[in-house]
Amino acid sequence: MDAGSRYNKFRPPLVNQMSHKKNSHENLDRFIPNRSAMDFDYAHYMLSGGKVKREHIGVNLASKEAYSKQITEIFNMNRTRILAFKNTPPPSVERVSESPSPIHQSRTVKKRRYIPQFPERTLDAPEILDDFYLNLLDWGSRNVIAIALGNSVYLWDASDGSTTELLAVNDDFGPVTGVSWSPDGRHLAVALNNSHVQLWDSQSSQLLRTLRGHRLRVGSLDWNGHILTTGGMDCRSSTTITFRSHIKSSSYGLESGWLYCGDCSS
Repeated sequence: MDAGSRYNKFRPPLVNQMSHKKNSHENLDRFIPNRSAMDFDYAHYMLSGGKVKREHIGVNLASKEAYSKQITEIFNMNRTRILAFKNTPPPSVERVSESPSPIHQSRTVKKRRYIPQFPERTLDAPEILDDFYLNLLDWGSRNVIAIALGNSVYLWDASDGSTTELLAVNDDFGPVTGVSWSPDGRHLAVALNNSHVQLWDSQSSQLLRTLRGHRLRVGSLDWNGHILTTGGMDCRSSTTITFRSHIKSSSYGLESGWLYCGDCSS
């Protein structure tokens, strides 16, 4: 027996144990559980009686799973481990809905316009000319409608439903080929088939003046303040400054074959 073997034989046990730990790769420390995150009642149940009670359940795996689920719901147990080494993570925040709020929808959704299916009132218009190139009806700013029927012009007040006759011309001047209200809703321009344009005061039912700037029928009338523009079949357009101490007129023509119709502003 050599000296080395005799030295190992008489080495104290404590020295042998410490040297073994230094050479081992499993030199790990203890795991200390988090007591604040542990459910001691559940741990006691699992260590003492849980296993015994589960032995009395049938061998059917589905029955065991149902029993475990029922026990978990009764005791409000949300984990299966007895020892907890960290706190339970907080519940996830619910995702904010990407759909717009009702308040935002009420601001962005445009209210649909109500369109009645039936007329509010129907007016009879006998002797009205069936001609696309004439302007025989105009609704003024004072809620009065002027309509040309044959050789006459009638005014219908939409506020009270009353009807009055403003003028009537003979066959040499008529029929009436156009009507147009001034912006103030008081004065009415009346175009005639004989190329004349008359200016009327609707309140006093008086003829103010007659304009003679055309040679053929006038079908278009349009106002811009106190300036009246007219157009007729003679391919001419006339602009007249009205309601002044004197009248200034100017006119220009188009090529032959053209016809003024509709509003002169268009």
